[in-house]
Parts: sequence; C-alpha cells; structure tokens
Amino acid sequence: MAALKVIVCGSGIAGIEGLLRLRRLAREHVELTLLSPADEFVYRPLAVLEPFTQASVRRYPLAGIAADTGASWIRDSLIRVNTSANRVIAGRGSALPYDALLLAIGAGESPPFAHAQTFTDRDAGAGFRAIVSEIERGEVATVAFVVPNWPVWSIPLYELALMTAQRTRAAGRTPRLIFITPEVRPLKAFGQAAGDVITRLLADAAIEFHTDAVAAVPEPGIVAFGGQRLHADRIVTLPRVDGPAVQGLPAGAGWFVPVDSHCIVPGTGGRVFAAGDATDFTVKHGGIGSQQADTAAAGIAHLAGVGHRPPPLSPVIRSMLLTGDRPLYLVARVVDGIGWSSEVYEEPPWATDAKVVAEELGPYLAGLAQRQAA
Repeated sequence: MAALKVIVCGSGIAGIEGLLRLRRLAREHVELTLLSPADEFVYRPLAVLEPFTQASVRRYPLAGIAADTGASWIRDSLIRVNTSANRVIAGRGSALPYDALLLAIGAGESPPFAHAQTFTDRDAGAGFRAIVSEIERGEVATVAFVVPNWPVWSIPLYELALMTAQRTRAAGRTPRLIFITPEVRPLKAFGQAAGDVITRLLADAAIEFHTDAVAAVPEPGIVAFGGQRLHADRIVTLPRVDGPAVQGLPAGAGWFVPVDSHCIVPGTGGRVFAAGDATDFTVKHGGIGSQQADTAAAGIAHLAGVGHRPPPLSPVIRSMLLTGDRPLYLVARVVDGIGWSSEVYEEPPWATDAKVVAEELGPYLAGLAQRQAA
C-alpha cells in the first residue's frame, strides 16, 4: 500500500502537534508535507510575562522541525481547498494533491474596540510594558481590563490584571484596577472551582470585578457597561478571534471551520480534518487545539491503514494561571463548550509545569532544549 499523502497546513501548536503525532503513529505509512508561510514555530503561551520580565517567546526554525518529522516543508500559504479533486491551492498557484489534509492555520485577530489598547501575544511586551511604567511613575491612576463579547481566551487578561496589581504594589503604587467581563462567572470554560478561585484572587488584589457586563468603549478613556460610564486612563482588551473563512470549505458562525467529534470537516468525504483556533470549537486554547490535532492525526493514521478508528474527542482543558505570585494549575473537562468537574492545583498535575499541555509537542521541545544545552 502506497504511503498516504498528508498535508498539514499551519505551524502553530496544533499544526506541529499534529505533525509530530502523525509521524509517531503512522511513520512510513504517511508522506508528510508541511505547508506554512512562516519560517519559525513561535511558542507564545508565556508571552504575557514579557511586560514584567526580560522573558521572550521561544522560536524554533521550521526547517529543523520538518527534518525531525521527515516532512517536506513548502513555504507558502493556503488559498483554497478543492475537496472534489483533493487538492490544496497554495499562494503561488501550485496545486498540491492530498489523500488527507489537516487544517491548523489558526485564526485571525482584530481589535474589538477602536479606543482601547489590544494586548496580543504577537507583540506582548512593548505596549503593556509602557502602561506598567506609567503606573510606577504615578502618571496613570486607573486601568480598565475589558474582555470583549466574542470568542476569546480570557486567561491572559486576568493574568495581566493580577500581575499588574502585584508589580505596582511592590513599587508602592495603588492604582485603581477594574476588570469587566461578559461572562456570568469568570473563566466559565473552566467551571465553578476555577471561577471561585479567580474571584478570590481578584478580591485579594483589590481589583474591582464586574461580571455579566457587555462593555463598549465609545470614546477614548470611557468604558460603558450596564448603564455606567467609567473613566479610565488606560483601557486594555484582548483581540477578537476571527474565523479564517477558508475557500472551498464550509464556514460556521464567525467564519470558523466546523468540525465533528472526530475533528473531521463535514462534507469533505472524511479526508479533511481541522484543529485549533480555526475550528468552531467554543474554547480557544492551545491545549484544546493540540488534543484536536491528536484526534485528527489518529483519524488520518486510520485512513493510512494504521490502528482502529479512534474514539471521538473528549476535550480537557489544562492550563497554568499566572498570578504574580505562585501560579495555579487549572483542569476542566469540557462538555458543550462549558467546563465541568473543574479542579485547581497549586502544583502541576501533569508531567511538567508547562502553561499549555501538548502530549507530543511538550516532550519534543524539552528534547530540543536538551540538545541545545549539550
């Protein structure tokens, strides 16, 4: 049986996790191609530390990852998928044949408010570091942290607020910090236990907390919510996550790619899989994307004649919450987009203290670090 031609589109956490899992599961049964316009895999989960420390995101050349997995790397972007001909149309016009396709191209970002500073892990340090410095110099007295009413991963904004409180207290400053979220309880995706913990942490840090509040920023320095108009020297928010709207594939709400419980895109003959932020899965988180990629990789391996048909995705969120003091570790099983049976730990209940847990990527990056240190 000829090797299955598999294209992995995207070089974020989900894409690299899928590539690594495919190589482990199927080996010579698959012919792997990585399609990505980037030349590096950028590991961003700890980007929120950049405004407070000298830490920076870690970068890994895609050429090395492709070599380690035996994949051919085409430095180009995805333009369209022709599911009737099993072809990927790339940016330079080439038509790449596939037997199976894993779409992990991530999502777009856009500012939800015209008059707020958008914190993004793509440029984490510069903008918010300036706000911290302004607070420490006594030039900024009030900062509002506003979660937009759109699918976002809100933990970084909670971390920014908590670390700002800890940093400015240490500098002898007591700014007014306000946190506003449309969720009826904080970190809804993690369930009740995590929500109770974050509420306590915010209270201990003297951060004003408003839930079930859909906010607008109608003009500079003004946050409007629940009939209130709040004045703030600085307003910080997170980017809105926008679906990629891939030509040739169905699009769900917000132009995200719909997937079933096996991470298969409907209407593609069972040959197109998707994982990560590009999908219509409610929770946008690198750990969930990696679990989707693992599920998709098992399905592709089955197409290649390796293993039984895999079980459906049973997503579990595992994440580190940075607090400015000791981190906390959150775990929740996701059912219909909501966290159930959530638990909070002071020590990591998984093998490492990684902020995002990915079964293939974590050990692989640890191995790279050991090789670089040797």
